[in-house]
Amino acid sequence: MAAKHFVSLGMFILDEFAFHDENGEPTGKTMPPQERLLICGGTYAAIGARIWLSPHEIGMVVDRGHDWSNDVQKSFDAYGSDMWMFRDHPDLGTCRAINSYKGDNRSFEYLTPRIRLSPRDLRGTLLERATTLHLVCSPSRAADIVSEIREINGWHPTTIFEPIPYRCVPEELPALKAMLSSISILSPNAEEALGLLALPGTPTKELIEQAAGQFLDMGVGEDGAGYAIIRSGAMGAYAASRAGGGKWVEAFWMLKGTEKVVDVTGAGNSFLGGLAAGLRLANGNVLDAVFYATVSAGFIIEQEGLPHLSTAPSARAAVETWNGDSPQRRLEELRRRHE
Repeated sequence: MAAKHFVSLGMFILDEFAFHDENGEPTGKTMPPQERLLICGGTYAAIGARIWLSPHEIGMVVDRGHDWSNDVQKSFDAYGSDMWMFRDHPDLGTCRAINSYKGDNRSFEYLTPRIRLSPRDLRGTLLERATTLHLVCSPSRAADIVSEIREINGWHPTTIFEPIPYRCVPEELPALKAMLSSISILSPNAEEALGLLALPGTPTKELIEQAAGQFLDMGVGEDGAGYAIIRSGAMGAYAASRAGGGKWVEAFWMLKGTEKVVDVTGAGNSFLGGLAAGLRLANGNVLDAVFYATVSAGFIIEQEGLPHLSTAPSARAAVETWNGDSPQRRLEELRRRHE
């Protein structure tokens, strides 16, 4: 079997949720079980890619503990069983975390020990030697991962690095600089980018472009040929390289109102999965891949949890829709806006 196109090294986590008002009092809001099963960065990234690619082109390691349920399994299988490489740990519980909301502010805390993933975990599996590898971790942890990649002869994946929010602080900048030449695409969100660079103020397009330029000056990619893509919420995404300059791609729902923006959790992760899929479908054109990424993020924010996949038969092949709509239709609409 051919190598997977996209593999995420993000951990699988079963998330729990607590909602409080600005004064810290419980709001009484709960997350329905079917909407809280798959909430984690790696899973969102995998689904962002799945919107465009078939299950056998995508891979993610999922560690199942003794508390694994049939409902969770069914949720995974709905997107295609070929996507997931399950590892069973009957003596451990599945990794869990709690997302606590106080007004608009969100905090995140692990409730169980983490099982970190590395390229060594992929050896001898169907996920080995993926074309594109998604890293979501601290800069220092990313340095360890790229060192492991070099240990595997003949493997030179496109690497997409998503720094974790709480490590986007100036103290991590030396570690980031040390490993940027080994990363193909660096993609923090706007707040994370400004935090790493100690740039003050609320993110604006001018500040975001400045941040991207600073990252590129540090040498993203081999011979400085990589990209900085800063995910900027309602402002869209800014993608830049030293050779090609920068380009803004607006958020899909920006000009159509915000009536369909329900929950932005996971939008950035799914953006990067969509980006990886776009790299395949656009023959490596990063700027074109950003359009695919933007559409993936647009599907994620329409509900709490993951988008709904439907399959309908047709004369030639089964046709997939997400939340009742066609990703290709949205892609064409987004492209028309930028002509």
